[in-house]
Amino acid sequence: MLEMRPDCEMCGIGLPAEAPGAFICSFECTFCAECAEDLDDACPNCGGELMDRPTRAKALHAKHPPSTQRRHKG
Repeated sequence: MLEMRPDCEMCGIGLPAEAPGAFICSFECTFCAECAEDLDDACPNCGGELMDRPTRAKALHAKHPPSTQRRHKG
């Protein structure tokens, strides 16, 4: 199950698990669409390809909660 990190690692914008617009690599490094585009869809941490992160239905958050640990290095 994906961790569903709550923010963009570059700019810190919120990325709710139930909303589209997040991009992840195979290590789940997470970026917003604008930052992913600026990075040319390449993860700056591992060099992996950034892909659309699937969404998680809000109704499933109680049973399978998304992460609350923010990763923005600001």
